[in-house]
Amino acid sequence: MKRLMISAAGLALMAGVVQANDLTLQLKWVTQAQFAGYYVAQEKGFYEEEGLNVTIKPGGPDIAPTQVLAGGGADVVVEWMPAALAAREKGLPLVNIAQPFKSSGMMLTCLKESGISDPKTDFAGKTLGVWFAGNEYPFLSWMNTLGLSTEGGEGGVTVLKQGFNVDPLLQKQAACISTMTYNEYGQVLDAGLSEDDLVTFKYEDQGVATLEDGLYVLEDTLSDDAKVEDLAQFVRASMKGWTYAAENPEEAAEIVLENDETGAQTMEHQTRMMSEIAKLLEGSDGTLAEADYQRTVNTLLSGGSDPVIAAAPEGAWVSTVTDRAFQ
Repeated sequence: MKRLMISAAGLALMAGVVQANDLTLQLKWVTQAQFAGYYVAQEKGFYEEEGLNVTIKPGGPDIAPTQVLAGGGADVVVEWMPAALAAREKGLPLVNIAQPFKSSGMMLTCLKESGISDPKTDFAGKTLGVWFAGNEYPFLSWMNTLGLSTEGGEGGVTVLKQGFNVDPLLQKQAACISTMTYNEYGQVLDAGLSEDDLVTFKYEDQGVATLEDGLYVLEDTLSDDAKVEDLAQFVRASMKGWTYAAENPEEAAEIVLENDETGAQTMEHQTRMMSEIAKLLEGSDGTLAEADYQRTVNTLLSGGSDPVIAAAPEGAWVSTVTDRAFQ
């Protein structure tokens, strides 16, 4: 009697089990509603429906997404385009494959008592809080556009290297600090200041906004058609997650809190954050618009003798993945 030999793969197929493809996403920052779409996609089974097993790795002050990607610790990272293009110019072949965030949430929040009402005339001589580790590039481009030195003095601004908190404004160490519409601005209000105490300058309103929270991979990844297919499935499921999160901010906030191992986040703050994030998603299906990309490049090139990038990038984004995801 002949014995029937069936491979493990054959047994899996007979049982109706399809092995999921693994994919690791590195976030730009800690677990919060800024990344709710990915957590929602995971919780609601959107990734599983696409045949993916997605691991989401939170970031933090000591984690650089681009370095994690370069070291093989992730397949995809969430990063701001200025940092990604600057890294690409320095030799790391980052490529944007999708752009969930259509608008920028970045702004400077100033104390009204500082007397600042117009950036063109009132920033000079003031101390401004700025995030670094790649987050300084939009600010530097803006100052260059205004013709302001960042080396201090009467004709320039003094840059205070800002931690990821709002203390410099509360303690009046700086006239203005960097804030995001969906995060630190709310922290300032929670600390006791009112909107009447503040003046805000959104990068979008100043015409110097650059793209944030895009999805990036290494260039070599795109030469493997199987990986491109995985990425297309990932982007499709992620945008489904973002749509759900925007329509259900409270539920999205709950899912974020369930994934926050630090216990540092609150329901009120995360719900407010998700509502603000939804505004940044408006008009995006995940596909990077060439006009938005070019606007970012032009802003980064406008630095006079010290631009963020020295030349217009080539091959820094592709539509291959989103074309396949939404065809």
